[in-house]
Amino acid sequence: QVQLVESGGGLVQAGDSLRLSCTTTGLTFSSHAMGWFRQAPGKERDFVAAIGWSGTVTHYADSVQGRFTISRDNSKNTVYLQMNSLKSGDTAVYYCAAQRTWSGDSYSLKGPSNYNYWGQGTQVTVSS
Repeated sequence: QVQLVESGGGLVQAGDSLRLSCTTTGLTFSSHAMGWFRQAPGKERDFVAAIGWSGTVTHYADSVQGRFTISRDNSKNTVYLQMNSLKSGDTAVYYCAAQRTWSGDSYSLKGPSNYNYWGQGTQVTVSS
């Protein structure tokens, strides 16, 4: 059974940093592209960042470019999202996702429908 478990969310102030982790079981982690998405109340689930199999390919939403960094440790089956300079607009539930059939291009990392497995999410709240 495939499981993705996010951790690291919490309540922080604007300007603070957080690091989210997503640990997976039940899949061949190194052969899956991984992504982070977020969903604020009343809004759609939006792409945040994604990373290819080896970590050499990454892609970010414009809203987080330069503030967030995605990375992965294939030896630990874990993907991370380092979030710096947090803003109130970053408040959302953050989900990690795994894509089994990534074609190797950045564009296909953005679409939530391209992902096969999802975690339950972790809440990030940024107070202004």
